[in-house]
Amino acid sequence: MSMYDKSVGKEERASLEFAEGQRETEWKYPSFALELFHGRFDTKLIHPFPDQSPEDKRKGDAYLEKLEKFLIEELDPNQIDRDCVIPDKVLNGLAELKAFAMKIPEEYGGMGLSQVNYNRAIHLISSYCGSTAVVLSAHQSIGVPEPLKQFGTKEQKMKYFPKFVDGMISAFALTEPNAGSDPRNMSTAATPSEDGSHYILNGEKLWCTNGLIAGVIAVMAVTPPKIVKGKERKQITAFIVETDSPGFEIVNRCVFMGLHGIQIGLIRFKNLKVPKENIIIGEGQGLKLALTILNTGRLTLPAASVGIGKWCLYVSREWSKERVQWGTPIGEHESIALKLADMAAYTFAMDAMTWMTSFMADDKHKDIRIEAAIAKYFCTHHSYRIANETLQIRAGSGYETSDSLKKRGVKSWAVERTLRDARVNEIIEGTSEIMHLFIAREALDPHLNRTKALLTSKTSVGEKLKAVLGIIVYYVPWYISLWMPVFASQTDMHPKLDRHMRYVKRTSKRLARLVIHKMGKHQKKMATKQSVVNRIVDIGTELFAMATACSYADHLVKSGGGKDNALDLADLYCLEARKQIESFFKDSCRNHDKESLSVSKKLMADKYEWLENDIIKMA
Repeated sequence: MSMYDKSVGKEERASLEFAEGQRETEWKYPSFALELFHGRFDTKLIHPFPDQSPEDKRKGDAYLEKLEKFLIEELDPNQIDRDCVIPDKVLNGLAELKAFAMKIPEEYGGMGLSQVNYNRAIHLISSYCGSTAVVLSAHQSIGVPEPLKQFGTKEQKMKYFPKFVDGMISAFALTEPNAGSDPRNMSTAATPSEDGSHYILNGEKLWCTNGLIAGVIAVMAVTPPKIVKGKERKQITAFIVETDSPGFEIVNRCVFMGLHGIQIGLIRFKNLKVPKENIIIGEGQGLKLALTILNTGRLTLPAASVGIGKWCLYVSREWSKERVQWGTPIGEHESIALKLADMAAYTFAMDAMTWMTSFMADDKHKDIRIEAAIAKYFCTHHSYRIANETLQIRAGSGYETSDSLKKRGVKSWAVERTLRDARVNEIIEGTSEIMHLFIAREALDPHLNRTKALLTSKTSVGEKLKAVLGIIVYYVPWYISLWMPVFASQTDMHPKLDRHMRYVKRTSKRLARLVIHKMGKHQKKMATKQSVVNRIVDIGTELFAMATACSYADHLVKSGGGKDNALDLADLYCLEARKQIESFFKDSCRNHDKESLSVSKKLMADKYEWLENDIIKMA
């Protein structure tokens, strides 16, 4: 019997169970965000805010200084957007700076940057050129370097790491024309040769970032099935594929709304031979590898997003002082002033979340599955929103291209390019919708593990009675604790921050009660109640953002340097977050989801086709 409700279709259930079998199932290290969903507020996991060691900061500062100088002198982001290509001289210059080996250990000739310093670099580049940032990030956040760092053999590292130091670019190939977020539909196949020395690869991969210029690609492919617990199980294996191998074909370069400089497209493998030594981790472990590297790979997107947010804040502030309407700078008009304050507060929250999760990744003793997904979802959403508001503040000049503005001899900030480039961040490496489902699944994991024995017909009566006893012993005192009042946050923060930390602690318990009430109400149907889990995730996201923002502000104030006014930014963000959280709680009880879903069902059944009259319909 499946843990999923019978209302879930057979194919959907099979896909869910396939993905379920590949995810990490143990929480070896603590997770602050996980605990928030369970009504526990472990302050010591996020406070005091972590800081770079002097040595690591010096190393990062020195590298960023060289990188910034190169970007300003050699790279024209508007030309890249216009010509749809990053010039070879730029790629070669980046290679000389070891930009394609930022995360490669020093023993192999790489930079050996920490996650914090690597994210500082991506943060800097993203504020200037989105295409260049994506090429570098796709190469080493999810491309071949990261899988090899985590799972590669010594031989694989010795063979490929020096090539990345020399500037070889890599890519990651998972998506197919008919397989996106559901890997069970994957059809690219790797068949073992008769002598077992290699595999024959056949199939297509879509939207493979860097795939058109990569020297090597980490390719996920289906290998022969195995019998697991009496059932045939599909196997997905990760291979290192060298693109100069016979049988590698570039079918089409895809062109997008933004990021015109990236080389991404449809690639094909026709009887391409891959040595068995090029398997990463082991046969059948490909999807597990993909899910694992995405945990840290996602952390570059918050860094990129906050870089975009800061640039937009700079443009909006400068323009709001310079542009005068009705005798007053537009920044003094209340409608614009409120936008500016909101942008500043959310940029601060994004900044706090980015560096908190980056430090957590370097720590190696914290589980960041939920934190990384929350940071990706939160920062990509708000950076695009901030870019959109920046265009609104710039008005017609924001909608006009940088080249056109330059020809008119006025400020040529490339706001419309930034908006186009930022939009994809809510899609790549897991859409915002997938992030909701992922966060919810991981957050509910402890509850599901405790009740698993009751959800399967294979469990004996004795085992079920034992499980019921265990549930009673755990849940009764835990549930009672969720109603206990909160009087202190157990921090030494400024009172303005401490009151928000008390709110987080108190509301975490309220969130845990909501979770258990909804699970009790919907039981196995919970997997299909996306409107329910989305609100739960959004509450947890805002609580995590509030906690990190307060911790960050406390750190900045105590570090000196004239940043005492960080208190104002954290306070404003938290006030906005509290308003959002209360709205989510209200909607979780009283909403019009039923009416919305009814309209959607009729729409899908073509009942409202008349609403599409009098338009030109073209494929």
